[in-house]
Amino acid sequence: MSRPRIALLALTVAGASVLTGCSSTVSMVPGDDANNPLCAELMVRLPDTLSGEDRRWTDAQSTASWGTPSRILFTCGGDEPGPTTLRCEEVDGVDWVIDESEAPHFRVTTYGRSPAVELYLDTSTDGGTGVSSRTVLDVISPIVRQFIEPGRTCVPRTEATPVPEPVEP
Repeated sequence: MSRPRIALLALTVAGASVLTGCSSTVSMVPGDDANNPLCAELMVRLPDTLSGEDRRWTDAQSTASWGTPSRILFTCGGDEPGPTTLRCEEVDGVDWVIDESEAPHFRVTTYGRSPAVELYLDTSTDGGTGVSSRTVLDVISPIVRQFIEPGRTCVPRTEATPVPEPVEP
C-alpha cells in the first residue's frame, strides 16, 4: 500500500475515533426473546431519526435508543402483556398498551404480538422539547405490523367484561 493511502487510512480511522468518542453507548437490557428473527427484521428497518431525535448505539441485542439524553428506548423480544386494565390504543393496525404511571414518561407495549415490542418515551419538555408519542407510534407501528402478526387484539373498555371483586368470607 502506498504511503499516501496509508496516511489517508490513518486519518480516516482517527477521524472516526474522534466522532464516535462524542456519543456514548446507551446501556440497555435485552428482552428474553431478543434473538427472535422477527426482532432482527425490525431492527434493520428502524429509522436513524425519530421524532426529531438521532439514533444512538446500544449495548444489548434488539434494542435501540434515540436522543441525547435518551428520549426514546426501544426493546424487541419482551414478554407479551396479558389482559390489563391499562389503556390500549390502536395505531396503524397495531394495539399498544399504554402505561401512564410515570407520566410524562410513558411505557407502551404491543398487545397480542409475539415477540412483544416495548417503547419507553420521555415526553417531558425539561431542557427542550419532549418527543411526540403519536409521532413515534406512527413510525414504529407500520414496521411492527409488517413483521409481527397479531394473535389477539385489545377489547375497547366499553365492551370489556368487568372482573368481579373478590368476596370476603
